[in-house]
Amino acid sequence: MKFLTSEILSLRHMPGKRRNINLLFRFLLFLLGLILLWSVLFHYLMKLEGKEYSWITGIYWTLTVMSTLGFGDITFHTDIGRIFSMCVLLSGTVFMLILLPFTFIEFFYEPWVNAQAAARAPTMLPEDEQGHVILVNFNTTIATLINRLEKYNYQYALLVAELEDALVFHDRGIRVVVGDPGDPNTYKRLRIENAALVASMGSDAFNTNVTFTVRGLHKSIPIITRARDLDSVDILELAGATQVLELGDMTGRAMARRTSSNALTHIVGNFDDLCIAEATATETPLVGKTLKESNIREHTSCTVVGVWNRGVFAAATPDIAITENTVLVLAGSKEQLQKYDDFYCIYHMAGSQVVIIGGGRVGRAVGKSLAERDIDYRIVEMKPERIKDPDKYVHGNAADRSVLETAGISKTPSVVITTHDDDMNVYLSIYCRSLRPDMQIVCRAVQEHTVAALTRAGVDFVVSDATMGANKVFNLLRRSDVIMVAEGLDVFRMPMPASLIGKTIANSAIRESTRCSVVAVKSNGDTTINPGPDHLLKAGSEIALIGTIAAEEEFVSKFVE
Repeated sequence: MKFLTSEILSLRHMPGKRRNINLLFRFLLFLLGLILLWSVLFHYLMKLEGKEYSWITGIYWTLTVMSTLGFGDITFHTDIGRIFSMCVLLSGTVFMLILLPFTFIEFFYEPWVNAQAAARAPTMLPEDEQGHVILVNFNTTIATLINRLEKYNYQYALLVAELEDALVFHDRGIRVVVGDPGDPNTYKRLRIENAALVASMGSDAFNTNVTFTVRGLHKSIPIITRARDLDSVDILELAGATQVLELGDMTGRAMARRTSSNALTHIVGNFDDLCIAEATATETPLVGKTLKESNIREHTSCTVVGVWNRGVFAAATPDIAITENTVLVLAGSKEQLQKYDDFYCIYHMAGSQVVIIGGGRVGRAVGKSLAERDIDYRIVEMKPERIKDPDKYVHGNAADRSVLETAGISKTPSVVITTHDDDMNVYLSIYCRSLRPDMQIVCRAVQEHTVAALTRAGVDFVVSDATMGANKVFNLLRRSDVIMVAEGLDVFRMPMPASLIGKTIANSAIRESTRCSVVAVKSNGDTTINPGPDHLLKAGSEIALIGTIAAEEEFVSKFVE
């Protein structure tokens, strides 16, 4: 806790506050002079009444009268003395009870409060700040990205325009800086020359202004923005954006990949030559077998590194059963994944049409992605103005069973719920699950915290807008050791830990003890994708693994010294 004097001295050095402090001191000096004047007059007026008091008593009497305490132990008995007492009382009422509190608040307390607020919400970063990420305009994507950055110890700064907003973010534990997003000097104070990346997630016009301002200061820094309108993509790129995220399209395509409409592999992430892909097991010979019995590695050279079942990821173990709802997570080269497609997709090609609930940007993106794969679909939409093609749309409320029956709910392999209202998505998920317990449900989550509720509602796969955007921005940081390929699923690589050198993959027991799977080993410039259990782990090589965040932490704690 700072002493009062140190607080006052600190305020004197604040821009624009020194004058206020000087005025406060002048007022206090005037008040002190008035107290001394009344004390001197008290001394002489008491002598006129034949009483003798000390100078200290005179000051005591003046303060008790001016502060309206009026103990009554010392009083005048003449009219002139009583008139004097009334003058002292009135001056005290004006100066001590009215002017002093307001002056103190205006010239000291308010500047002190503002100084404390400014300390919580600074206007600049330290001069030695390096490699930080500048985030502009807080939303669900930025909130999720901040969690990612904090987990991996990336420095960041959230830029907001209003002090009140900044204080709220600071109290939530977010590192925040106050400034005008359209002012070049703001980014100079944010040490733009040393930053690693700028991400702006506001409106298209706002993002264009931010991008153009930043690009004018730094010609090469990566600038990531989002575009709500497809027509804004070109404008943002002209303004200098390195990458423009069309989150509606990204989310729609991700949801379309998760539908059980065919058994083809869909690549969800790349790590050099290594590809991570997902493939549904529906209506393939894999259903009813365990991973050990499936012999996928022997048939295709791909490695199953995990499975999704009803939105829950599990690391691959030999005894995991493959069901109609299982989505396999595969690791391999493009050639190996093509071999998987050739071997399994002959069993399950597109059949009945997919039902899409919601004809907004995400719903249309799902339909477009399915159409590119020659998969039929129907979109259920309430708003007539959104209906583009009557052959592909069903007008009506998705809560009406007859509307869903018209769309094909009784025969569809998958329902994709794409509305922008998380509460409605939970409602529709429960309703659709009650209608078709065996059907696959893929659902959108606008807020990341809704994912758990949707999973409990019976959704097989939840695709979060916020997670999609945050993972994309995080991966664009070009971090060389971690790539997020799905919700909570990472591919990470590191130098070969000393504790593993000289062991084979089988002897290391990595999968059994950490739930991570080895997907590649790089040695002397050559990368071995899906190394076999007898592969020897050598010094000087790199190992790449896939697993959940918890599994990664387990691996580090067990094998990395």
